[in-house]
Amino acid sequence: MILTTTPTVEGRTIREYKGVVFGEVISGVNFFRDIAASIRDLVGGRSGSYEEELINARSQAMDEMAERAVRLGADAVIGIDIDYEVLGEKGGMLMVTASGTAVKLG
Repeated sequence: MILTTTPTVEGRTIREYKGVVFGEVISGVNFFRDIAASIRDLVGGRSGSYEEELINARSQAMDEMAERAVRLGADAVIGIDIDYEVLGEKGGMLMVTASGTAVKLG
């Protein structure tokens, strides 16, 4: 499965458009990560626990999108866009959405 942010795949012809596909992940951030991030806010630096959660959520969203494209008979997803949102009353949930156009290449 070819996954790309570009509108085409270099050297390949798009034979058929299968439709827009999505992958969505909503992930809760746990209490211990919040404490570690708060300490990191005070002393400065990067929050490894939040970065790890973001990487995992993005990877899961991309995988889900690719699986949906395969079910449509696609062999590539082009024009991929990834969006991030913080949800919940206290911002305790992270939503990652990946979307793109599933295509069959020639």
